[in-house]
Amino acid sequence: MNLRRQLLLVSLLTLVLPWAGCEFIRETESALRQSQQQMLSGTASALAESLERYPEEFPVAPGGNATPADQLYGHQLDAAPLIDGYVTDWSLPPDSLRQIRGADGPIRFVVGLYGRYLYLYAAVTDDKVVYASPSTIAIDDGPIYADRVVLVSANPPMAGDTLMFAAEAPGPVIAWLRSSFGFGPEPAVQARWQDVAGGYQVEARIPVNLLGTHLGINVINTAGEREAGARSASFTGQVPGPFVTISPDLTLLAEKLVQPGTRMLITDRNGWRIASVGTPGTAQPPQGAVSNWLRIAYKALVEPGTEPAFAEPDPSGRERQPYITAALDGRSSGSWFRSLDSGRAIVAVAEPVSGDGAMIGAVVLQQGTDAILSLRNEGLVRLMNVTIIATLLVAAGLLGYATWLSRRIRRLSLAAEKAVEGTAIQTSLPSAESGDEIGDLSRSFSYVLGQLADYNDYLRSLASRLSHELRTPLAIVTSSLENLEHEGLEGATADYTARAKDGADRLRRILNAMSEANRVEEIMEHAEPEAFDLERVVSLTVDAYRDVYPERRFEFDCTAGATTVRGSPELLIQMLDKFVDNAADFSAAGDTIKISVEAGEGEVVLSVHNPGPPLPERMRSQLFDSMVSVRAAGSDKHLGLGLYVARLIAEGHGGRIKAENSEDGVRFSVVLPVADAKLAQIGRK
Repeated sequence: MNLRRQLLLVSLLTLVLPWAGCEFIRETESALRQSQQQMLSGTASALAESLERYPEEFPVAPGGNATPADQLYGHQLDAAPLIDGYVTDWSLPPDSLRQIRGADGPIRFVVGLYGRYLYLYAAVTDDKVVYASPSTIAIDDGPIYADRVVLVSANPPMAGDTLMFAAEAPGPVIAWLRSSFGFGPEPAVQARWQDVAGGYQVEARIPVNLLGTHLGINVINTAGEREAGARSASFTGQVPGPFVTISPDLTLLAEKLVQPGTRMLITDRNGWRIASVGTPGTAQPPQGAVSNWLRIAYKALVEPGTEPAFAEPDPSGRERQPYITAALDGRSSGSWFRSLDSGRAIVAVAEPVSGDGAMIGAVVLQQGTDAILSLRNEGLVRLMNVTIIATLLVAAGLLGYATWLSRRIRRLSLAAEKAVEGTAIQTSLPSAESGDEIGDLSRSFSYVLGQLADYNDYLRSLASRLSHELRTPLAIVTSSLENLEHEGLEGATADYTARAKDGADRLRRILNAMSEANRVEEIMEHAEPEAFDLERVVSLTVDAYRDVYPERRFEFDCTAGATTVRGSPELLIQMLDKFVDNAADFSAAGDTIKISVEAGEGEVVLSVHNPGPPLPERMRSQLFDSMVSVRAAGSDKHLGLGLYVARLIAEGHGGRIKAENSEDGVRFSVVLPVADAKLAQIGRK
């Protein structure tokens, strides 16, 4: 990973700022939530104390023992439904219907109130509907062998009345009232019987003044004309529980006490809702792409996501949430919820209501967090704006700094690579005057390159000094050996003398080769480059090779347009001599050595191709180094300095040299810049 990417990743550490800011917002919101819940709990407690003065408004008096299953709940309707045997026009959610077990399946029913009338709807599952006969249904005291729905009404401790709905056929139904005054039809009641698949439906409208305070439903399923039938009831005892509905007085009182943005619920001791006023906040969350992004960011960074979903008032009329049931058990409680529609947090508290030392109900307050939400959104927007600006500024600054720093490092790297190119080593590097770490690195490189240059100069002059210092002792040894040969030596002495003379000759050739390489370097340092036609020089040299190597055939091919180069013709001919000598050694008599000059883009390629064995792959990269040869061991004619000298000449002319295997031999090539594209650099330092 490069330096700029590393610093860019470091700049991402600025994201710690929004995290810390979000943590601060989280703690602030938690403190505000606790404060809001405490205030709401105080308000609910005060309301509960106020409601203790109205025990008569609660359906179950202190000491009552009615269970929720014994009670019917009357829903407040928005309009009077049409009595047609269907519930579709009641404008109630499907969950409003209660259910009891019947003989053939479930029985679903619901009770509603609108104006001066109570509305009853019952859907009965019945495999076989048994209708009543006119003669049977009119008998006051006799059994009725028919399917029927009975509404039981009572005013304890008085005996109850019953209102029976038994149809002779689908359609309008006459309601039969059984009371202390007798048994007969009730013309004030309107009802209709509707047959459906798997049973029947009954819908009725009943004047409220006909009913008592306690209501229940009985459904009798008769199997035949002489069977009494199975009874299903909405209550367990002989007398139904108190009828529950919204209290107008409590509703009016709650409307005066409730604050905007707060919903107030009042329940009886069994959780039945008897008053509901207000809504838990009306403000809608901000819309738009930015706001949506903020909500996503806040939900990911701040919100714990542990609040349960907020539940609207139960459609059945009975509230059974844990915090409400806790209040009905006499304990103050509260909880936080999350609105699925708006995503806002909602706090809800419940306080018990007592009357004459007994529990009679509970008061529930639900309040949105619009004020907290507004503060949170404002803080989040500011935090995100500051974070984005800070992150962009830091990232831009670090990226610019990284670019500047990487450019300096790249310049230093390129300068260090070019410092060791050519025959001389450059010791001056960029950024050496800087006082930072890159300056220290540049000065360290310069010091190392200076030491390397000194050592390189020592090695370059070593050959000359050794050649000069060893020539005199070598001449003495050679002269002494020649004199010994004239002494008429015999046997082993003569053999040893011959071997010593051969070794001295080989040492002399080594010294001559080293002197040649050193001489080439000195010539390149001091020679004045000149422009010349490479094709003409090579063509004349090839003609000379035909005389020097009569056993070899030479082909010369020039496909280059402009072959003018700058440099030393003598040195280039010397380089070509090394290639041709090498080609002659590795080819057989009668083989053709091909010499070509080819044009490139701003450069010219001089190559020598000869048939023969391929170059070892392991030595291709070392072939142009000093004292490296691919000839067989024991060969003393060539010392591995010829191609090294060729490389020095090629690099001295600003070119590059390479060796490669071909299909039928080996090819040596030198790429040189043409004079109008690039001047040759001879004696480059």
